[in-house]
Amino acid sequence: MFCIRNSTNNALLCGVISLGFFDKVMKKDSSSIDLDDFLNNLDAVQEETYENADALVKPLDLNTDVDAEAIVREVKQGNLVLANIADLNKRNKAKLKELLGRIKSEVRAIDGDMAGISAERVLVTPAKVKIIKKKGQ
Repeated sequence: MFCIRNSTNNALLCGVISLGFFDKVMKKDSSSIDLDDFLNNLDAVQEETYENADALVKPLDLNTDVDAEAIVREVKQGNLVLANIADLNKRNKAKLKELLGRIKSEVRAIDGDMAGISAERVLVTPAKVKIIKKKGQ
């Protein structure tokens, strides 16, 4: 229990501070992010609204002609696409090369860009968004 007297009007203010309050103040922040938990749940789907975003980064699979058309459509709408090419790369390299060539020509026609960022992913960007392909630039 504590009491404080206001020197201006001589009022007395009394109260109780629980030890739990001091525990919270003195302890390390328990709400800090657990890095392992965060990384393990990166793919968890969350309901979010994206109304205020100027552009989105959309993960899409590239397996068929329809997928290639969807990637081009998203890029023309101003979104960035992170295309997963892993499955098609394992099954049909010739088809993958054909689809990537088609996407590349359509994206270049609108002043977009495209680059492989790993053996499994290709980044496709809309008009006026360029990818620096050399490290250190």
